[in-house]
Amino acid sequence: MRDTVLFLAHVPTEALNRGFLPAAQSMGLKVILLTDQAATHHHYFSQPDLPAYPEQILQCDVFNPLSVLDLLSELPAPVGVFSNSDHLQTVTALAAAYLNLPGKDWQTCYRAKNKAAMRQYLKALDDGACWFRAVNDQTSLGKVIDDVPFPCIAKPREGVASLNVRRLDNAAQLQSFCDQFWQEQPGQPLLLEEFLSGPVHTLETIGDGNSLIALGGFEVQLSEPPHFVELEAAWVPYQPERPHLQEMFRQVRRFGVGLGSCHSEFVITDNGPRLIEINYRTVGDGREFLLDRMTNHGLFHAILQAHVGNPLELSPPTQAAQIRYLSASTSGRVRRSAPERREPCGDGIAEFEPLREVGDDVRLTHSNKDYLGVLRLFSSDPSRVKNTLAEWATDLEAEWEIG
Repeated sequence: MRDTVLFLAHVPTEALNRGFLPAAQSMGLKVILLTDQAATHHHYFSQPDLPAYPEQILQCDVFNPLSVLDLLSELPAPVGVFSNSDHLQTVTALAAAYLNLPGKDWQTCYRAKNKAAMRQYLKALDDGACWFRAVNDQTSLGKVIDDVPFPCIAKPREGVASLNVRRLDNAAQLQSFCDQFWQEQPGQPLLLEEFLSGPVHTLETIGDGNSLIALGGFEVQLSEPPHFVELEAAWVPYQPERPHLQEMFRQVRRFGVGLGSCHSEFVITDNGPRLIEINYRTVGDGREFLLDRMTNHGLFHAILQAHVGNPLELSPPTQAAQIRYLSASTSGRVRRSAPERREPCGDGIAEFEPLREVGDDVRLTHSNKDYLGVLRLFSSDPSRVKNTLAEWATDLEAEWEIG
């Protein structure tokens, strides 16, 4: 089984199934997929003509490290253990450590996923710490509400996709938001943080356990408060002399990021970059496929190589690149949609991927769950990217109708 890699997954995702799975196949590796949603994955992989298929799909409570270890004891030792899920990084790291395989530090994974633990750790490091408190009911909220600096940010302690992330300008708004959130999700912890003012910039890194490379980052355009939906992102190649990028890289390294890929988000304040959160996995929302194309289909391959103990062989992308999300502005049913589209963009590519189709019901969530489609472009000619983006975006927006 030394030609086998274990993938841990919850629900099917494009990144895993159309990115990492084909990359594993190109490396001559067989994939055994461990998941708590085996029936869902079996249904997905019943489709013909997919880029790649797992060798086996095994039912397992992948959120429980003991269940994973019990199942692993029944299998010959694999060459690597991998997950691209936010929720499963800690379990995956523990499984890799148990098998003496390359893996992320499980404590770093836990701190990255648990936003309160991340803030506590940054406070201990005295590294850009901001005011924060974790609350899980009205009693705990009542103990801290007089100390909250407004405006503040409230978000689920272990949330994803900007769901239930809100800027709140006063105590009444905070109280109302928490009331509604706990009615829907009783007892779920919320993290309250001071609001950091400034543009959002990401840092994308990849490491093999010995070296850590900064690939660059995205300058992100967000929707207007109180919500934080990513609307557009422009690629900025990593160069140490670029303002703030070197400091962002220092903070990520100090936090403990090492093996594999990591997507970190910062606010560029008047006092420099402040860390918002660390997603210890590959950047999502279609940007991972953009970077893969920009590296000649090298991103997914390089990440998996690191997880099976091989050194990095990836050059950071230097092209101009842009990504724009077409988002629903209202709930309803999709009446008209834009088709998939792909054309050359100078020496690069422009492509549109629809995420919804006619007949789909859209419920507005003020998160990336509202995306109708994603437009990705890259070229060594920045003006070509800019002009093509403007032309395509106008055409595509006119093709969608929700009613």
